[in-house]
Amino acid sequence: MAALPDPRERLIVALDTASLAGAEALADRLAGTVRWFKIGPHLFTASGPAAVAALLKRGKLFLDLKFHDIPSVVQSGVATAARLGVSLCTVHALGGSAMMKAAQQGAGEGRADPARPRMRVIGVTLLTSADAATLSEIGLEESPAAATVRLARLARGGELDGVVVSPLDAAAVRNVCGPDFLLVCPGIRPKGVDAGDQRRTDTPAAAIAAGADMLVVGRAITRATDPRAAAEEILRQIGNAVPRWVSETARES
Repeated sequence: MAALPDPRERLIVALDTASLAGAEALADRLAGTVRWFKIGPHLFTASGPAAVAALLKRGKLFLDLKFHDIPSVVQSGVATAARLGVSLCTVHALGGSAMMKAAQQGAGEGRADPARPRMRVIGVTLLTSADAATLSEIGLEESPAAATVRLARLARGGELDGVVVSPLDAAAVRNVCGPDFLLVCPGIRPKGVDAGDQRRTDTPAAAIAAGADMLVVGRAITRATDPRAAAEEILRQIGNAVPRWVSETARES
């Protein structure tokens, strides 16, 4: 049986702030505990590539800008992200297979140093704030779970490396897309932490058990009284969780 990844390679802390100085201070406070950070629209709009350059000195980066445009524009945007040196970026699976294939082409074009690992591109399925009422409002008459699986299949066909998926749908997507498809789960809420504006959430242990590879955690760490202690506790829960495929392999052996 293959060794499970170091828990520190499975936790991404979302630096959802407009203050680059604040993001740097938090990253410094988490040094040695957290290896991955996420830059989203809030921080990138405020500080742009300077935020990427500053935080690359402190860890690996997930650039979560959710590109969704015509294929050529997305291809250029993803190529630029790759040149910045980030390790992971997002596009919307709703953009279709041609757009997603163009995104992967852009990731290859932007790989300035062949010695560096290629930036992985993953597709956003449904936001964790979206529920059945949200889908109905935009004319999708299917359940969030069904829509997520459909979009994950589309992302796999579009040659993406994986998808962003609610922890509630991770098991279904894992079953459909296989063991080598990267599943990144936001909407992670330890027990007792308020869900805020996210509706489709679960605990760190439940997400890992369902098949998640990486968890994105924001407010549960960044707004904690002691962010390092909060991160360490989530890492402990990740490390103690056993993915279902491990349990099933153990039962069969």
